[in-house]
Amino acid sequence: MTVQGSEKSSRRGRRSTTMDGMPLNDMPWWRWRANVRSALHMLADPVFQRECWLPALEGYGDVTDAVYRLVEDTWLDNWSAEKYVGTIFRDQTEAALVDAAVLRVLRIMHQVGADAPVSAYLEHEAWPEAVRASREAHVRLAVNDGDDPDAAPRSLEVLAIVTRVV
Repeated sequence: MTVQGSEKSSRRGRRSTTMDGMPLNDMPWWRWRANVRSALHMLADPVFQRECWLPALEGYGDVTDAVYRLVEDTWLDNWSAEKYVGTIFRDQTEAALVDAAVLRVLRIMHQVGADAPVSAYLEHEAWPEAVRASREAHVRLAVNDGDDPDAAPRSLEVLAIVTRVV
């Protein structure tokens, strides 16, 4: 027997269907995707890094915070983003771009140390390549989610609010 919901069901609450343009039900682990996107966005934007991270502007964390958001739930520091195609990442291309960014950023983090000042990252000879790889991944994910990849990164408070919604 098939039971169908009533049009007047109390369970059909009006929830937002998007998270800053990204459909909530589009990717099963969209909160993890939101954290990865936030980290990549900050890692991809040298102007943001100079204007927010260098002067330690409150509400945006630092490089270490971004790396933590990138790998905390996903364990992308231990295995490939390919593992998450269909849950966090839409396709192999997104996963490959994220892997490239993660590897470049982690290599620098291991060389300068997690507690290094922001300037140590920004002055590292491989930082421009890490920024470029992060930008490629960020643009692909943002465009695939229908968002403007050139919008300024949002604060960590906004990220927390967005990922609490549902």
